[in-house]
Amino acid sequence: MNILDDNDSQSHRQEKGIFMFNLTKRLGGVSLATAIVIGLMGCSGANNNGADSSNSTNANPSPSPAATESFNASIDTKFGQVTIAEEPKRVVALGWGDAETALSLGVQPVGASDWLAFGGDGVGPWLEGAYAEAPTILGTMELDYEKIAALEPDLILDVKSSGDEERYKRLSEIATTVGVPADGDNYLTSASEQVDMIAKALGKEEEGAALLKQVDDAFAKAAAAYPEFAGKSIVVGAYSSDGFGAYVKGDARVDFMERLGFKNKAEVEQKADGNFYVKVSDEQLDLLDADVTVVMPIWVDPKEITDNKLFQKIPSVVDGRAIILDENTSNAFSTGTIPSLLWTIENLPKQIQAIAKTGA
Repeated sequence: MNILDDNDSQSHRQEKGIFMFNLTKRLGGVSLATAIVIGLMGCSGANNNGADSSNSTNANPSPSPAATESFNASIDTKFGQVTIAEEPKRVVALGWGDAETALSLGVQPVGASDWLAFGGDGVGPWLEGAYAEAPTILGTMELDYEKIAALEPDLILDVKSSGDEERYKRLSEIATTVGVPADGDNYLTSASEQVDMIAKALGKEEEGAALLKQVDDAFAKAAAAYPEFAGKSIVVGAYSSDGFGAYVKGDARVDFMERLGFKNKAEVEQKADGNFYVKVSDEQLDLLDADVTVVMPIWVDPKEITDNKLFQKIPSVVDGRAIILDENTSNAFSTGTIPSLLWTIENLPKQIQAIAKTGA
């Protein structure tokens, strides 16, 4: 079994600058200094609360009159079609990875949720320094609606979220809100859906397409570089204070591995019930066995996994076909945004190559 710790990943951190430089060049004008179990019909026009250009705190530059007049976006969501008639200037990003997606497109939210408790600006180290002014950090599953309203947003992004109707209704009373897509309940919005929807809402469709192409090209290159991954079964698991679990198709982590050529274990998929994650009891730990087993510690010491006597008996663990991810890799792997995907494509495959060969 392999355990990645922070010392093992030191050299990987040094590669972030190269990858983020490439991302910055691709975006052409986005300044990024250095490059993780965790409704009401929204058809209103843009809410102009706080859109006055004199209120410039952490807001994006005001568009020209011509740009404003020509701006018109329509986004299909679970709650109906959302129409945005003016270019957003004060964006609040609440969904999982929504803030990182906006930043990738060159828009700095005035408020954002920090789902993985990164601290600081609420983004991963692959986006360190992306904000010119720090955003107001907001809640994740539990929101302070008054605090959000105080930011006077003209657009709220809740694209990768629970899809809860009451949450969407409350947010829409504050400002125009882009919620989850029709198939996006329970945080199942895909990376491409997230980019497409947010890019359209921000008037950045060309930039969004460029980002998705960059990721497609990176996956294709990695899959070609690691042909031993093709067709092998994989389980992407996690361990938290609640015990073990495994992710299913539709979750960014499983989607990532399948794009490298792996196949998520069929027995895990059979337990999926519209959620991105299935709980695995101690009596079922053999469910985690596969050609390759990847496990992430979720706010627990990795030793709680390695010292678990039942975990030690899983065949893939016994045979050396299991890996426990370090904190940075777990977070990047779980975030599932374009910047974190590119960082993970660059770093994770080389770490699992040896155990994939062991499972040959």
